Amino acid sequence: MTLEKFYAVYDRVLREWPAHTQAIDVNTVHGSTRINACGPVDGPALVLLPGAGATSTVWFANINALSQHYRVYAVDLMGDVGRSVPGEQSIDSVDELLNWVTAVLDELGLGTVALCGHSYGAMIALAYALHNKSRVDALTLLDPNSCFGSMSPRYLVHALPILLSPNEKRQRAFVRWETDDAQLDPDWLDVLALGAAHAPTSKTIVPKRPKPAAFANFGVRTTVVLAGKGKVHNASKIEATVHAVLPAARTVILDGATHHTLPMRPAAEVNEILLS
Repeated sequence: MTLEKFYAVYDRVLREWPAHTQAIDVNTVHGSTRINACGPVDGPALVLLPGAGATSTVWFANINALSQHYRVYAVDLMGDVGRSVPGEQSIDSVDELLNWVTAVLDELGLGTVALCGHSYGAMIALAYALHNKSRVDALTLLDPNSCFGSMSPRYLVHALPILLSPNEKRQRAFVRWETDDAQLDPDWLDVLALGAAHAPTSKTIVPKRPKPAAFANFGVRTTVVLAGKGKVHNASKIEATVHAVLPAARTVILDGATHHTLPMRPAAEVNEILLS
């Protein structure tokens, strides 16, 4: 019954999306991937990868603006919370994780895309772009943890109880701490809390932080958006590292944003970044 409650609040958040949003299930060797798609079918493709546990619904505050310009494909990560259903062949390596992304793009008939990821989704997006430059027109990374620097020990200490034994109470308390008690959409917060405690997941495959040499001749137009009030890492230090390895990258620090609120921040600058 609790899992049914999770799916119910997931669908409730989707009701904040445009009325023409389509649920697309794409089959790959790793199972059935759920993509929530909206926007003009002939528009340029924007693929959104959420943070762990956030689900594809997390983009609700910005999806209306984004879908005015893009054909948006918001993905439920395979093996994570959401409506993607793993198959018999699990994702057991980074290579398989990236091959899964390619398979999803191929099944959707997408040659090249603008790719945007938040948190864990940003880690996947960066690893994918580094290995598949020809498939990515533009890359946007929202507060990418463990991509350009280490996570804060204080953040890891607070996150550890959830990693060891997730439950609703711990998930809600952790988000309250990280967001400084920001007022979050109650339905989406239920998605995060119920999903952490009750939705089935599999082993999380984490791409390693790229070494500086990996960015040589990268060439993909890249934007890195950092949460000024986030507790995952020090935004200014991460910005300096980005400029050291990707001098041409655009970086933006949003002073009022935290790590968890960034993809839901309905600020004009977020839409402007993603639409530019």
